[in-house]
Amino acid sequence: MARGIRSRETSSVELVRAHLERIEEINPAINAVVELLDESALKQAKEADRQLAAGEATGPLHGVPFSIKDSIDVAGTKCTAGTLGRRNAAPAERDATLVARLRAAGGIPIAKTNLPDLLFSFEADNLIYGRTNNPYDLARTPGGSSGGEAALIAACGSPLGLGSDCAGSVRVPAAFCGITSIKPTSGRLPRTGHVPPAGGWVEALWQIGPMARYTEDLMLAMKLLAREDDEDFTSPPVPLLDAEHLRGKRIAFFTYNGFARCTEAVIAGVRSCGKTLSNLGLPVEECTPPGVEQAYELELALLGADGADGIDSYLRDVGSNQVHPLLTGFLDHMRPYRATAAEFAKRWAQWDEYRSSLKRFFSEYDAVLCPAYTHPALPHRASLDETIFQGFSYTMAWNVAGAPAAVVRCGELAGLPVGVQVAARPWSDVLTLEICRVLESELGGWQPAPSLQAAAV
Repeated sequence: MARGIRSRETSSVELVRAHLERIEEINPAINAVVELLDESALKQAKEADRQLAAGEATGPLHGVPFSIKDSIDVAGTKCTAGTLGRRNAAPAERDATLVARLRAAGGIPIAKTNLPDLLFSFEADNLIYGRTNNPYDLARTPGGSSGGEAALIAACGSPLGLGSDCAGSVRVPAAFCGITSIKPTSGRLPRTGHVPPAGGWVEALWQIGPMARYTEDLMLAMKLLAREDDEDFTSPPVPLLDAEHLRGKRIAFFTYNGFARCTEAVIAGVRSCGKTLSNLGLPVEECTPPGVEQAYELELALLGADGADGIDSYLRDVGSNQVHPLLTGFLDHMRPYRATAAEFAKRWAQWDEYRSSLKRFFSEYDAVLCPAYTHPALPHRASLDETIFQGFSYTMAWNVAGAPAAVVRCGELAGLPVGVQVAARPWSDVLTLEICRVLESELGGWQPAPSLQAAAV
């Protein structure tokens, strides 16, 4: 799209209008957009076209629209984080750091997208905007918490977006909606301007991550986004490595983490990816990383060490006196993990050993393929059960490890996308995307949703 604008094959105004028309067409069915930035987007598109005509400098995303999860600040818009107490939040005075970077590259914010109440659920559903539907089957969820982003991008309402991920929240929606995404290395991207903000002992568990239909767009986004800022002290100045050649890379794969069983379609998808890489000459072998069976319990123990008191306090402070039942269910899963200082010290030691064991694993293998979730997209649910939570254990493994993990579509089951997850040692973000790019090239990657007659913009 950016090349087309620079070569004058299309204009930014034409491109933005095409996306606005697409959103108007699909949003009544999927309910992914919670705030449409149509007036400001068209104004910025006209300015982008003027700049190009005047020969002024242009950035790599000049004139291209992008969308943003409604937990990330965009100047002049409210940020609800899906929770009732922020329904009438004051407009943000400035962009989140990553929004500002995409804007500086020439990108144009076009929409804010739906999410669960305070981000905590597998469903993008809240008491302000209601429920988002999966473009491939409206009776199913696009996942959470970045479900609105995934649904909008999959349905061609946006080419690129920003989500956030604490337990799988950019990767599970990407898998459910057949797009691609990455949860970067912990600390890779600054989180200034996210609601709720970074901080506390759980800050190492989550990251903001880009989402797109194509991995080359994620690679471009990471190049634009990956550097520290002056406010998020958890984001160190570690340079993004250049794209890595795959020749000689040692690849492991596993289909069962010792905790949650996957459906045959998911298992077949992971095995197909392993065979694809093997056929390309890479050494591939089945090997489960040590300790991944602990990931689910360890993540919930870290999130719930205070018995969810911190979340309860935040909800009271913002005035969310009523919360979505799915948020209540999530918090109820966290409360039993309340720990004394001594118990928390033991958990921290377990966490250290978990990360150390995976560091040793990645001295033997450069990357590992595994499921993103136990099933393709789930039917909508009004309540939670343990098996839904347990499915996130495959993505939680890399949140707890602080390692980069990306997802790309590798197949389908009865019209539903099936995704594979690619993880690597911390700071090897580009390697995960390069493997996803190869798998996308060999296996087809994103495909339009027939239910919405989605022709790519």
